[in-house]
Amino acid sequence: MKIAVLGAGHVGPVLARLALAAGHTVTIAGSGDPSRIAMITEFLAPGAVPMSASDAVADADLVVLAIPQHRFPALEPGMFAGKVVVDAMNHWPPAAAPLGTSEEVAARLVGAHVVKALNHIAYQDMEPAGGRAAGVAGDSPGAVRLVAEFLRDIGFDPVPVGPLAAGRHLEPGSPLFGVAAGRPDFENLSTLVKEQS
Repeated sequence: MKIAVLGAGHVGPVLARLALAAGHTVTIAGSGDPSRIAMITEFLAPGAVPMSASDAVADADLVVLAIPQHRFPALEPGMFAGKVVVDAMNHWPPAAAPLGTSEEVAARLVGAHVVKALNHIAYQDMEPAGGRAAGVAGDSPGAVRLVAEFLRDIGFDPVPVGPLAAGRHLEPGSPLFGVAAGRPDFENLSTLVKEQS
């Protein structure tokens, strides 16, 4: 697959390395000119190609949002139309928000197929993935399947948690957030979280 990783901070380069090791073609974009992240990319994700966000997304089969949440509004929503987008972002609102982060992302990226995944795993726990469970939430069965395939490729064990609205169970404040576990423990905890919500 052609993977576009938006974000060159902590999470983006780790996911780029995992995707490259799995044989995928990877582009990576920061918040500005691609030349600004060329050295970072060469050092942290050799083999990934730095591009502008619009160029990276245009040719991608799968887009991973791994940018700080506050930078998300700066992205042009139209460029994501028809794309499968993995929301790996997090934010810590001062109070309970009416929607989960990914629901807000989907509302802005009209025409994209947004799937919540990878946000609940700390970047230092991602590599090597080692079969660690990764929760997946989405409304499009085809998009969820594609993301699950990608997760398996890079070493995770994808665990569906429900529709996109269930993605809030993977966010900060949930018992699932930050959990590094195998499938059985993750599924058991996920069931408890859903029962208590």
